[in-house]
Amino acid sequence: MILYPAIDLKDGKCVRLLRGEMDKATVFSDSPANQAAVFEKSGFEWLHIVDLNGAFEGKPVNESAVKSILERVKMPVQLGGGIRDMDMIATWLDAGVSRVILGTAALRNPVLVKEACRLFPGQVAVGIDAKDGKVAVNGWAEISDHPAVELAQKFEDVGVCAIIYTDISKDGAMAGPNFDETVKLAESITTPVIASGGVSSVADIVRFKQLSDAGIEGCILGRALYEGAIKAEEALTITKGE
Repeated sequence: MILYPAIDLKDGKCVRLLRGEMDKATVFSDSPANQAAVFEKSGFEWLHIVDLNGAFEGKPVNESAVKSILERVKMPVQLGGGIRDMDMIATWLDAGVSRVILGTAALRNPVLVKEACRLFPGQVAVGIDAKDGKVAVNGWAEISDHPAVELAQKFEDVGVCAIIYTDISKDGAMAGPNFDETVKLAESITTPVIASGGVSSVADIVRFKQLSDAGIEGCILGRALYEGAIKAEEALTITKGE
């Protein structure tokens, strides 16, 4: 079980949204690079970054903030938000990102995902953000009619290294994850799943670890980590089985 502390970027700052609404952003740090350094020092093995502005605009917006993080820390970084073509995938991987996350592009242009997996094996993840089981795109501003499970199954056996599944209704609400939908998706595919949205306590991490046999290999920590409801040391101890 790998824990991924999240840095969501809005206007160059580290924020958390409530249920994906951009006008409900809480700023937690004016220096994303400093925040990344704190997470690295705490012992986390990976960092999850989302360019929120980029997700809405369909192109990277917070490049300088991302690059400042890459220059500051040595821990591997996975990045999503506004990555919609092969040039941008290559640009970020060349810049030092370990794994790119394709979200809207996965729904709109599945051929891109398959080709990216071929060119960059082990470095492409698919982000599936859902509400009531249906895929959301364009920074969660649009809910499609496409079932999340069907989208995940579309990328079986093409080389996607992980599916990052977020339940929008739970994200930032500190009300606990949607375990049922996450397990349903994980059990429908062989690709490892990283759970996101609503992880609000150490008990949630314990439960996800217990569900690892279903194919859940990690979870993303956001608001609960920033607000102190989850302590890094305690969470990491649990995942390591100590």
